[in-house]
Amino acid sequence: MLDEIREKIEAEIERLIHELQRELPDRIRRAVELGDLRENAEYKSALERQQFVQARIGHLQSRVAEINKINVRDMPFDRVGFGSRVKVLDGHMKEEREFTLVTGDFIDLDKGHISIESPIGRALMGARVDEEVAAELPVGPRTFRVLELVTLPQQVGADPEALE
Repeated sequence: MLDEIREKIEAEIERLIHELQRELPDRIRRAVELGDLRENAEYKSALERQQFVQARIGHLQSRVAEINKINVRDMPFDRVGFGSRVKVLDGHMKEEREFTLVTGDFIDLDKGHISIESPIGRALMGARVDEEVAAELPVGPRTFRVLELVTLPQQVGADPEALE
């Protein structure tokens, strides 16, 4: 999962760098050719996009640095954490749901990805199998019982015995 996230971020960085170095200078040059920059919407738009792209690249580069610091061997094997795949029983709806806990940049509700910062994500963090957690959702309080758990260390084949 970490490699997948890293690749996705790096692909976006690459695309944004191309935009910053190739496309935006052309847009700015064309806008300058239109004349008076004080009332030039094209110019202002291109500059705003340039600032956004620069900020986004910085944000994504810091995300890559954070991911590179993650040591899967330091993560618990028996508790919900970043990257965990969790099957829960929704106490209110009486139905099973599956989630993968990810960072906010990689939420994909269709795939069951939820943010570790979401109410459900925060409630599940640190939970073990058979544990019940409570989450305050916009629709009201909900409880979830952890039925199954596959942690990130388990997904990448880390050996818990090697840590002792």
